[in-house]
Amino acid sequence: MRCYILGLGNVLMGDDGFGPAVARAFDAAYDLDGDAEVVDLGTPGLDLMPWFFDAEQLVIVDTVKSDAAPGTLRVYNKADILKHLPSVRVGPHDPGVKEALLTLEFAGRGPSEVVLVGVVPGSVGMSTELSAPVAKAVSGAVALLVDALTHLGHTVRRRSAPEGARPWWSAR
Repeated sequence: MRCYILGLGNVLMGDDGFGPAVARAFDAAYDLDGDAEVVDLGTPGLDLMPWFFDAEQLVIVDTVKSDAAPGTLRVYNKADILKHLPSVRVGPHDPGVKEALLTLEFAGRGPSEVVLVGVVPGSVGMSTELSAPVAKAVSGAVALLVDALTHLGHTVRRRSAPEGARPWWSAR
């Protein structure tokens, strides 16, 4: 049962770096069984397809559009993601999650289970720091990842000595 935990986002664009920050925090605090892998993908656009192709399960962490306050966490399943038509892509690095899922569904090679853990961003501009509300949401998102992975049948163990979770892109 191959499962990818994918952190999506641009770490140079403020709150858009939420996905990589959560992936890093989760990976520093938890060990997973051998069938699951945590990956910071940055902003791959439609290059998501190789990661989605024949994966049985995906857990994606990214920013999401919502009228809720910045820092609000949202969890979506595959049906939630696919229920609306894809929006217009405005650049080559747009995540393309829905497009990749739809393409692979059409080919019969898409993941059977998808969970998206998202946060409503506050500030998406040139910065390597998350805004205060989004930074506070990182620990909640990590807890949601643990719940999602456990529900998907994976063994998630807290590390006895967490590794340093400071992102590689932040000031030392």
